[in-house]
Amino acid sequence: MAPHLLGRLTTALIAPALALGATVGLASAPAQAAVWNSCDQWGNTTLNGYTLYNNIWGSGTGSQCIWANSGTNWGVRADHPDTGGIKSYPNAKKVINKPITSLSSLTSKYNVTVPSRGAYNTSYDIWDTGYRYEVMLWINKTGAVGPLGTSQGSVTLGGSTWNVYKGNNGSNDVFSFIRSTNSSSGSVDVLPILKWIKDTKGWFGNVTIGDVQFGYEITSSSGGLDFTTDSLTVSSS
Repeated sequence: MAPHLLGRLTTALIAPALALGATVGLASAPAQAAVWNSCDQWGNTTLNGYTLYNNIWGSGTGSQCIWANSGTNWGVRADHPDTGGIKSYPNAKKVINKPITSLSSLTSKYNVTVPSRGAYNTSYDIWDTGYRYEVMLWINKTGAVGPLGTSQGSVTLGGSTWNVYKGNNGSNDVFSFIRSTNSSSGSVDVLPILKWIKDTKGWFGNVTIGDVQFGYEITSSSGGLDFTTDSLTVSSS
């Protein structure tokens, strides 16, 4: 799984420069896309403090279009073949830019509508500003998908119980927290998770948290599947 993590980081960094890149496939965004939509591979925009990326970065991809009513109400229709390997990570990003010890809170609420078939996970992808460390929080998963690294046991933090994995993709360390049960709506108290990594495990120091991304890591969605973020908030202080 290492290539998909490096690929997602690379595309996140180059997406603004390539926003006018090639269109991928012929899928159509749904009618509710009243504000913005794009079928471009690297299509992106910023709405009310959140940056949206279509972010089709994998190999052997099909078609995918992203639509948004706002930065916190958006979705994608994706038709990727039933083959292995991550095809895309469409997401909404909120920039924090604060060291962990300077944060008094970092929380998020989510409500999603996701398909019952295909292979994907719905996840937060949290980066430090140096892109040396990646913290993934999987709130649900379907199909043949799994995290990078080796099991570190389970822990209850931030309002949920998680199965924890630790790995490295050759570019950065990856700490994956897989929710023990699938969830389509709820809240996550992110700061205790970051403090547990820093203070309890010592896996990183007082890093500056940069991007908090939320989206869908899609491996396959043959025939066309809809992934909808009905609502999302990322808040910090």
